[in-house]
Amino acid sequence: MLRRALPRRSEARRIMLGTLLSAIGRGLTLPFLFIYLTDVRGLTDTRAGLVIGWYGAVTLALSPLGGTLIDRIGARRVVLPCLLIEAVGTGSLALVHSTGSALLVMTVIAIGSSAIWSGQNTILASLTDDGERQRVFGLNFALLNLGIGIGGMASGAIVDTARPGTFQTIYLLDALTYLMPALILLTLPAVGHRLGSRRGTDEPSPGGYLTVLRDRPFRRLVIFGLVLTTCGYAQIEVGFAAYAVRVAEVNPRVVAWALAANTVMIVLAQLLVIRRIEGRSRTRALAVVGAVFAAAWLVLGAAGLVNGESALLAALCVVACSAIFGFGETMLSPVMPALTNALATDELRGRYNAMSSMIFGISGVIGPVTAGPLMGAANGRVWVATVVGGCLVASLIALSLRRLLSPEQDGRATTEPVPTTPAPAAATA
Repeated sequence: MLRRALPRRSEARRIMLGTLLSAIGRGLTLPFLFIYLTDVRGLTDTRAGLVIGWYGAVTLALSPLGGTLIDRIGARRVVLPCLLIEAVGTGSLALVHSTGSALLVMTVIAIGSSAIWSGQNTILASLTDDGERQRVFGLNFALLNLGIGIGGMASGAIVDTARPGTFQTIYLLDALTYLMPALILLTLPAVGHRLGSRRGTDEPSPGGYLTVLRDRPFRRLVIFGLVLTTCGYAQIEVGFAAYAVRVAEVNPRVVAWALAANTVMIVLAQLLVIRRIEGRSRTRALAVVGAVFAAAWLVLGAAGLVNGESALLAALCVVACSAIFGFGETMLSPVMPALTNALATDELRGRYNAMSSMIFGISGVIGPVTAGPLMGAANGRVWVATVVGGCLVASLIALSLRRLLSPEQDGRATTEPVPTTPAPAAATA
C-alpha cells in the first residue's frame, strides 16, 4: 500500500520528505505555545490569547496575497522565502520577553506561514496527475501527523516550565527543521515554477479570486469546508478540551492520550483508507466524513453522561472520540485537496489552494469564539447538539455537490481502457 501511495516522480517524494522533517519540528512546539507565553514568559492568559489570535488574523489576511503571488511568479519564489521567514520567526520565540515582542515575533511567523501550505500543495499538484493526486495528498497528511507525533513525544521528555532554556531549545530546533524543506526545494531547480502559460499583451487575464468564487462547484465545496471545519477541526483546541475536562471531568492527561490516539489512528489507517476510497465518489466520501465527525462528538457527549458512574468509561469515551475523529480525517485529507485541484486551472491553481487553506483560518476564528457560550448552556449539551448537527449539515452539502461535478472531478471515472467489440466481418457474396 505504501509503494502504491508514493508518487511516481522522485521530486514529489523529496518534497514529502521535507514535510515529514518540518512536521517533527512543528510537533516539538505545537502543544506548548500558550504554556510558554504564560508560565515561562509571564504573560497573562488574556494577553497570551491575544497574541495567538493575532497570529491567526494576520495569517488569514495574508493568505489571499500568497495565492496571487503563487500564480503570478510561481510557488517556488513564494515558498522558499516563506520557509526562511518562518524559521527566523520560530527561532525568535526563544527571545520573547514581553507582550510587544511576542506580537512582533508572531507577526513574522504569520507572514512566513501564510503561503507555505497552499504553495506546497500547488507544487505537489504540479508534480502529480489526477489519478495519483488523492493518494499523494493522503500520504502527505499521514507523514505530517507522523512527524508531529514524533516531535510531540520528544518535546514531552525535554520541556520543563522551571527551566526556560528547555523551551528555547525546542523553538531553535523547530526553526532548523523549517530549513529542511527549503534545502530540498533548492536541490530541485525545475520544480515550483509558474504553471499558467504566459499571456501576450492582447490576451485577456485569466481572472482572480472573483473568478474562483464564480466557480459554482468550488463555491459549494468552500461552504462545505467552512461548515465542517467550524463544527470539526475548530472545536478541538477549545470545545473538545473544555468538554472533556469540565463536563466529562477527566484528568487533563486523558486529553493528551486522546490526541495521541488521534495521531496513531491517522498514521495506521491512512494508507488503508486511501486504497478503499480510490475510484469512489469524492463527494460521498466527504459526506461520510461529516457523519464520522458527528459520531465522534456523540461519543464525547456520552462521556459527559457517564462521568458520574464511571471515570474510566468517561475517559475511554474521550479517547474514542479523538480516535474516531482521526478516522474521519483520513478521508478528508486526501479528498479535499484532490477535489480542489481537480476544479482548479493551472493559471489559478495557487488561488484555489489558498482559498482552500483559508477555510481553516476562518473556521479557526469562528469555532473558538462560539464554543465558549455554547459550552456554558445546559452543561455542554447545547454545544454537543450544535456540532453534531453542523457536521450532518455538512454531509448534506457534500451530497448536493455531486450533481455539479463531472465523473472525473468526482473521482468516479475509471482509468482502465474500455474493451471494444470488434465489428462483424462483411458478408461475402
